[in-house]
Amino acid sequence: MAAQVPLWPHYLQAIRSRAAPRAQDFQRAEDVLLALLERVHARDPRFLVDYSRDLEAAQFALRSSDDPVDVEVPLRVDAGALLSEELGAAEPGDGGPASCRLGVPREAAGLGQWLTDDVFTASSDGSAKGCGHIVPGKVLRLLRDLLVAAIMHCKLHGLIAPGALNTDSLREEELHLSLLVSSGWRAIRFHVVPVVRWKHRLPALEGAQRVPGFPEGSLERIISQEVALVPASAQLWRVSTDYLLSRLLSALGSLPGHRLDSLSVLDRVNWESWRNGGQSPGLTFGHLKTVLLWASALFPAPEDWAELQGAVYRLLVVLLCCLATQNLPHFLHPERNLLQGSGLDLGALYRRVERFASQPEASLRIHATHLGRSPPPRVGHGIKALLQLPASDPAYWATAYFDVLLDKFQVFHIQDQDRLAAMQRIFRKTKALGGEAS
Repeated sequence: MAAQVPLWPHYLQAIRSRAAPRAQDFQRAEDVLLALLERVHARDPRFLVDYSRDLEAAQFALRSSDDPVDVEVPLRVDAGALLSEELGAAEPGDGGPASCRLGVPREAAGLGQWLTDDVFTASSDGSAKGCGHIVPGKVLRLLRDLLVAAIMHCKLHGLIAPGALNTDSLREEELHLSLLVSSGWRAIRFHVVPVVRWKHRLPALEGAQRVPGFPEGSLERIISQEVALVPASAQLWRVSTDYLLSRLLSALGSLPGHRLDSLSVLDRVNWESWRNGGQSPGLTFGHLKTVLLWASALFPAPEDWAELQGAVYRLLVVLLCCLATQNLPHFLHPERNLLQGSGLDLGALYRRVERFASQPEASLRIHATHLGRSPPPRVGHGIKALLQLPASDPAYWATAYFDVLLDKFQVFHIQDQDRLAAMQRIFRKTKALGGEAS
């Protein structure tokens, strides 16, 4: 009888049962953080409080991992009046565009509050267009001092419970400020990041208007949103598209099917099995979120997401291909590889993910009563050679190629004749290459 337990739906049900308590934990921890940021704003109005945290709360409830949650603290500055001076390429693997300085024009109306020494460094070049720059390192240092003062104030006036905050990591020299907030039995780590809201063209996102798989009109609305400039170093800023990616993920949640469910399942498997309960380094929720965005674009048909197991395998074939080629393209900047410079053992990660894709049942059993005989492996040796094809020919990064992979894993059940024909054509092409992978 144990072998008859429907593992996929049961596993998802167990994840969903934790979503509401996680959302409540997040809300309590966020209330503590908002109390601090409100005090920061009261002492220095240049720092604003962003109350629109619905996307972060929803994502925290969606996942099982305890990776940090980014909290943006917008600066009260007219970004359109500032000078953006690009200074070169971003660091490998960070998924962001070139770094820049934020200059203040010499004839700066309404920017006087940003010319003080605590956030500004004057220019020594008399011929420069600006009189100096808003320095992210100074902004971070000021925000840290304000947070420390806010913590002392809130504790003194009983606005936060004893033991609710761990501030040890505030002393670390990072590009964010780290706070560990206790919420009942759970501790949530927040990365507090000062940001400048910026109107910035994203050609990749504009091109995505033609990418299927997302709700009609959603991409156009997201394009109109401002992006965030965040610290890239002590002196430089960079564009962050994290908020836009979260908006895209939220848009996918409005569609019928198991898109977000498949992400929840893989995040749980990743945390418990591939990362040993968070004890080992590995893929982050951000990596898996990017995989889902690509899978949604590559598999735009509703029938691809109608059944949970098939939906999970849409993500798995994309993830396996990225690990085999050691390249996970940023969804909005495909030329940037999110795996480059990660320091992860991608070979070991690939083997864990392939083992799960071949025999997922062992990882889906959440109780001893679910033990039973596992079905035979879904795929034999040689799949890695097939997965590496997009590294040599980008044309393989297409629905038909991934349909071939789904068929290899015995989860391709699409009846559309055009897709079947396209899959057969690319299958013949891969078979012509020879080798065991065919």
